[in-house]
Amino acid sequence: MLANPDPADWLMWRRTFNSWGYSPLKQIDRSNVGKLRMVWTRGLGPGVQEGVPLVHQGVMYFPNPLDLMQAINAATGDLLWEYKRKLPDDLNKHIPFPSINRNIGIYGDTIIDTSADDFVVAVDANTGKLAWENRIVDYRENPAQETSGPLIAAGKIFSTRGCEPRGGPDACVITAHDAKTGKEVWRLHTIPKPGEPGDESWGGIPYEQRWHVGAWMVPSYDPELNLLYVGTSVTSPAPKFMLAGNDKKYLYHNCTLAVDANTGKIVWYYQHIVDHWDFDHPFERLLVDTVVAPDASQVAWINPRVKPGEMRKVLTGIPGKTGIIYTLDRKTGEFLWARPTVKQNVVSNIDGATGEVTVNPATTFTHAGQTDFVCPTENGGKNFQAGAYSPLTNTMYYGLQNTCANVTATSEKPQLGVLYAISNKDQIAPGTDQIGTIYAISAETGKTTWKYEQRAGMMSLVATGGGLIFGGDTNGRFRAFDQDTGKILWEVNLGSPVTGYPITYSVGGKQYVAVSTGNSLVSGGLNRLAPELKPSAASNIVVFALGE
Repeated sequence: MLANPDPADWLMWRRTFNSWGYSPLKQIDRSNVGKLRMVWTRGLGPGVQEGVPLVHQGVMYFPNPLDLMQAINAATGDLLWEYKRKLPDDLNKHIPFPSINRNIGIYGDTIIDTSADDFVVAVDANTGKLAWENRIVDYRENPAQETSGPLIAAGKIFSTRGCEPRGGPDACVITAHDAKTGKEVWRLHTIPKPGEPGDESWGGIPYEQRWHVGAWMVPSYDPELNLLYVGTSVTSPAPKFMLAGNDKKYLYHNCTLAVDANTGKIVWYYQHIVDHWDFDHPFERLLVDTVVAPDASQVAWINPRVKPGEMRKVLTGIPGKTGIIYTLDRKTGEFLWARPTVKQNVVSNIDGATGEVTVNPATTFTHAGQTDFVCPTENGGKNFQAGAYSPLTNTMYYGLQNTCANVTATSEKPQLGVLYAISNKDQIAPGTDQIGTIYAISAETGKTTWKYEQRAGMMSLVATGGGLIFGGDTNGRFRAFDQDTGKILWEVNLGSPVTGYPITYSVGGKQYVAVSTGNSLVSGGLNRLAPELKPSAASNIVVFALGE
């Protein structure tokens, strides 16, 4: 069911293991999308809201902030049940943002999530009663941010997390649990232990002082290769002169990890950048089988061994805040090509033959108090907002931001109470007054097929079999774009930042489009760059269907 989902359903974060964010439903298309009308709406619980619905056989399951899970009639919006986890009173002392809860999973007759107090939890899908739970880490000893829920595949619950510096390296883990029982199957540390491969990349820093290499978004999975693809984050602190120097790699930060789904062993890794600015790379990896023929007129970095026109199984998309698209062979990790999108000045070169990334020395720090002009910002470029891929066009679509910042290193050495040890004065990128942009880019050639720009920041997208791209922005606008041209075909003002991930599903033969609004750290940061935009902060789920 998970490997080949019913077109009517949306069973995981990006609907399928390959993270496309694509639905084959086509009842709503370019000819009739203008007839979309709201059919129901429902308020959501308080907190940071970045949720995506899960829909199965006419029931919508929604992960509200602070571990409030609801089952809703997906056609009418009527509440069927809710599960509210009782969270510890001292949780806020250990977890900075416990309310974020992006997605949930389904397996058999259970709905599965990772909780703010660091458990993997299963709830009966029919009643909302707790079925089982299993502690992942102790939030008091090794606090971790369970900001995203699991990917369930091959009978396992794969989950990732951010990790607080106070938790040390033992909080920085990727885990697999049995999907029926919740029993742990394996645990992978994203920071190498002494004697392990990658240990030398930390320059002799004691293991317990290696902090904050998290993996806080949802993996992708290739059933044929049985590989899980996970992205990782920056270290704490971010500037590397505070650690063992700017010449070290600090594995496995800001990497793509290809992990054996049975054992939890790293099969290959690729490091996208040595990160000094909180430019995490944990975002969705698109798994695509495509002809690889990068166009040198728009693709800056190309492997000279690429044979134009060759069909390859690739991992592609924008994995990090830099906005750079990377395309890798997903079996071996071989670098194939990469190109920038929005303005960035932190990567000065990528060696096509090796994939080795050269960081621009003008944007790195050597001492406290140093300020550098850096593009984009800690909000991206790209961030938690997901792009989408359509097999109809072999094109990836990404909502991005034109941002830069004056970034200052604030400390000389690591301190547990100072997370990144940088301060940012954000601005819109020079040469434009438009913050948000959508890029449509060919997965085959790397060429931009269309681009859309606007004042408000862009949020997540979904692609459909009807030739549409749905997406929202930080000013509350939710739109349908023509996948071929970027033309706006329909639009509505939802009043609040469209912080959730849009989906489409079908009940009784009728297609619906759903999205949620609310507040997020990223949307707030982007809206501060356009103070004339004044959306509310209301959290709601809103559902549309064709009117008569």
